[in-house]
Amino acid sequence: MPDAPDALSLAGVGTALVTPLTADGVDLEALARLVEFQIQGGVDFLVPCGTTGESPTLTDRERVRVVEHVVEVVAGRVPVVAGTGTNDTPHSVAMTREARRVGATACLAVSPYYNRPTQEGLYRHFRAMIDEGGLPAILYHVPSRGSSPIEVETVARVAAGGGVAGIKETGGVGRVSALRRKTGVEVLSGDDALTLPMMALGAAGVISVASNVVPAEVAALVERAAAGDFDGARTVHERLLPLFEALFLETNPIPVKAALQIAGRLDDDAVRLPLVDASAPTRQALQAALASLVSA
Repeated sequence: MPDAPDALSLAGVGTALVTPLTADGVDLEALARLVEFQIQGGVDFLVPCGTTGESPTLTDRERVRVVEHVVEVVAGRVPVVAGTGTNDTPHSVAMTREARRVGATACLAVSPYYNRPTQEGLYRHFRAMIDEGGLPAILYHVPSRGSSPIEVETVARVAAGGGVAGIKETGGVGRVSALRRKTGVEVLSGDDALTLPMMALGAAGVISVASNVVPAEVAALVERAAAGDFDGARTVHERLLPLFEALFLETNPIPVKAALQIAGRLDDDAVRLPLVDASAPTRQALQAALASLVSA
């Protein structure tokens, strides 16, 4: 068994990186360019191979290579949090070990989907990823995709064993206070549009989809909120809100890949089946949102 992971707490902006794809597979050159764009934009950490990175349709070999490539390009400048969670505990442990081997700082541990584990099952799953996988974990509570919610008490129980670097929270603003009061772990918004209200209640930042496209702007929002400048943060939030909304008109990451192509950051906005390309109305909404940012 690997050594117990060191304590770690992550805050600020973490970009949930897309995985650039072509007909031939993962486009590592485009991924490297995107990573550099994020770092130059001032993000605090990177999250490859999460939902936005299309982890369910990447092969294990592709997932490990993506994480490894991001680690290589980052070269120690920011932490790398690898999405290693699945709905299969031994598989999740194995992917976490591989992420550790190639240099990831931590893992993102999604609530297992489809097989509907109990809270005891969730607890054992997350502890196995941390203790046997050998990396600190950001737990990922995403009711719209996971089959079982991670109850606040379960988060506290997992955190009591050490190795929890935070929780990515998409279950609503109402959970922030309870998580902070009962668990002692940093809360990170998992929804760009809820970043500001969550930070007003004490969240430490966001794991962002929008920062793929506008990293500096999302970083400015979080920096202002963290400094207590909520008027300034609200100004940035309102400016970005049309983009936040357009990015979720269809299933993530369909719109964000289209937005990156529109913005000239990706040559190919390909996604893997069962996802399909963005519809014309979604592309029009994205173009309008991006144009409003340029003209503002």
